[in-house]
Amino acid sequence: MTRECAVLLPGVCAALADPRQPGLDDTCLEKLLDWFRSLTWFDPSVELLQDNPCLTELISSVLALPDPSPSILAFTLQLAGILASSESRFQLLQQEKLLGRLFGQEGPQGSAAWEDASVRSAWVKGVHSMVHHQPALHFLCSTGGMDVIFAMQGDPSLFVASAASQLLVHILTFSLESEVSKALSAKDCDWPACAQMIVKHIAESLQSGSASHVEQSLKLLSSLFGSSFGSCYATWTEVLWSDIAKQIESFLLEETVQAQPVLANLLLNVARSPVFCGTEGSFWALVTSALEHLTPVQAGPLAVGLLKLCKCPQDVRIQALTVLLQPMDCILRAASQPLEYAGLLDESVSDPVTVESLLSSKTSCAGLLCQTLTHLEKLLSLEHLRVDLPCVSLLHSLMTILQFCNGFLSPASPLGSAISRNLINCFRVQKSALDVLVALSEKKDCDTLIGSLFDVLLAYLHSPNTSPTVLKKTFQATSKWLVHLQELSCSNSQWQQTEKILEDVFLVLQKRLCSPCWEVRDSSLEFLTAMVKCLRDQKEFRQCLLSSEVLRLTENLLEDPESYVRASAVTAVGHLAFITCFAPESPVIGNQYNKESTIAKLQEILSTDSEGFPRRAVISIFTTWLREGCTGQLEDTEQFVSRVIQTVEHDLDWEVRLGGLELVEVFCSQTICKLSQCPYAPVSSAVTSSTPQSELLQVFCRAKLFEFLFRSLCDCDKPVGQRACDVLIGLRGHFYPVSTLENPQEIEDSPAGRGIAWLQRTLRQGSLAQNFPMDGGDGVDFQDPESMMLALGAIDLLELHDELNKSSDHVEESPQSLLQDILAAVGTIEDNEVDCY
Repeated sequence: MTRECAVLLPGVCAALADPRQPGLDDTCLEKLLDWFRSLTWFDPSVELLQDNPCLTELISSVLALPDPSPSILAFTLQLAGILASSESRFQLLQQEKLLGRLFGQEGPQGSAAWEDASVRSAWVKGVHSMVHHQPALHFLCSTGGMDVIFAMQGDPSLFVASAASQLLVHILTFSLESEVSKALSAKDCDWPACAQMIVKHIAESLQSGSASHVEQSLKLLSSLFGSSFGSCYATWTEVLWSDIAKQIESFLLEETVQAQPVLANLLLNVARSPVFCGTEGSFWALVTSALEHLTPVQAGPLAVGLLKLCKCPQDVRIQALTVLLQPMDCILRAASQPLEYAGLLDESVSDPVTVESLLSSKTSCAGLLCQTLTHLEKLLSLEHLRVDLPCVSLLHSLMTILQFCNGFLSPASPLGSAISRNLINCFRVQKSALDVLVALSEKKDCDTLIGSLFDVLLAYLHSPNTSPTVLKKTFQATSKWLVHLQELSCSNSQWQQTEKILEDVFLVLQKRLCSPCWEVRDSSLEFLTAMVKCLRDQKEFRQCLLSSEVLRLTENLLEDPESYVRASAVTAVGHLAFITCFAPESPVIGNQYNKESTIAKLQEILSTDSEGFPRRAVISIFTTWLREGCTGQLEDTEQFVSRVIQTVEHDLDWEVRLGGLELVEVFCSQTICKLSQCPYAPVSSAVTSSTPQSELLQVFCRAKLFEFLFRSLCDCDKPVGQRACDVLIGLRGHFYPVSTLENPQEIEDSPAGRGIAWLQRTLRQGSLAQNFPMDGGDGVDFQDPESMMLALGAIDLLELHDELNKSSDHVEESPQSLLQDILAAVGTIEDNEVDCY
């Protein structure tokens, strides 16, 4: 603690304990607690209390109040717990007889303040902070604190109940940490005292017959096995599980127990423990029983969790996959004539009638399908899945769901009719099914259904009933499967099918680009951009694109009234330019699509559009073009970059200015590569004698890069200044070896040197953006290579970098400032002494 803070602290403690003072803002109290946590974290010594007796006086004074405010009592409980986190400070507080009055039988339980949830929560947090040594553990067990925590598991405040459960996990784990390690077996174990209390409480609660007590203990067990206990204490895990396994099994078989979702989570957390790595044993039999007896909605999370485990036995893994596929299997069977399609599964894990009844119910159908589809999407995203997914049947089932949702399928069975009624225009299921469809596009064995799949996708793209959000998802799925189709047609020469599908896609895209709904126009442009990125090198794609009206319609949308659409149109036009302007064999379509015309249109948007989104899109596209080498020879690129940054530096949107700096960074990197023999080698001789280096400087000066970079250093938006500084440091690293930086004192006597000295002073003041003289006086010639060479070598860019990377509140949020603010809030210091932030 600094001397300044130590001087202020007694006044703060006195103010906190004074009931006449107005209540402090909770944020101030939280910040004060954070400060004490940081003070005690690395220093367990008792000196903090000995040097600052006002802290124990504060606790005593609050305890002496007949009716302390809940906020101050809550603060005191947490403060005492933080201070008692080390054994030496705990003993001192015990000598003062303070801890028993806070956390023992004399504590605030039963008082009026205890009715406030914040006080109960603070009590739990205080105990959690304190229990990091054996004396605190013994104190808790001997003063009735454990009974208070057990009771809090059922607290009406969910925050308090959850915190109490986490505290019990911490206490049990810590009590085992503190034990001398010894060989234990399930037949011969002796739990430490605190752990014994918790284990006994769990056993009694599970056998109590009280639904709430059972659920609380199951949640506690789930948290316990999901914590370091389950992974680090194998023997104890085995002992505890052997004590409760029979009871857990009985809960699975009792239909009256309401805690099945918690049981599923508990079993999954136990399965993750190293204890159950083997394929034998009663545990996996219990898991199998759970998959059979839990409802499909309850078993789903357990099944997907088991499939992610590398050590799960194969027969359990297959059973878990069957649970997830059962709703998809039911969909296929419901949509087919009897025996026409066998479905996904040879046999079910649980009674198929259960799944059928859920899917035929309006209230449960969408929920079950959405959960199932979400789980399947997760599985498809895994790199190594240890079971084979029946991808073809799964794709067939997805198409069936999508057809049910848009009413394009007339089911033959009564169950199918019920499901169809439940799913018609169900956006949730449509979106989930399309997400799985995207994930399935990575699989290689769905080729036989690809024609039928595009029929379904195109039906959605054409349908006026498709909502904008579902349409966006349909576009995403279509672009993914178009890539798959292109790979397929390249390998097996199915050109005609590919060409027909592409023609249909461009026809519907033309229609959607003219939609009166701006979200649809926006999604259509994003879809077009995605297609161009993936397929621009494919001949069939380019031919279908150029023979459609898409290019004209996209260019028209550069003037759309909605700024999001204009931005998407800019991005689309920018990527279309790789086909219409920049490709070596670019077709001549008309003057409106040549390179100069396209650049001019986008530059006009950059300089005149009233909204930031289109301008950001332009600068992003220009940077993309530059990266891909589309802006021509160096001289053309130099002029292009110069024009862009002169427009960008006056832009009111900081993200546009930041984009300009990214453009400059790419330009610098590319130019250095072109003009330097070895771009990564440091310069060994005098820089000014190196022709490539001199030429580099001249290019950068002609492009007016330095003026833009130095002005950006003092930008009112910090990310811009930080990026400009990074670029300048990168340039200095190229032009100067570390050992040859200029000495500012040696160059200040020259005219250029005086300007550089002025620039350094101005940069430190941060006022360059407001006062930026260009010529004469103390100004700097930013287009003079010699001056810029001096500037790079003499200005302390690293110091500027450190300043720019400091948090803006590094002074205002100091502990000293916090203490001053608290004193100001209670009116004990003059206004001019306060840093009111």
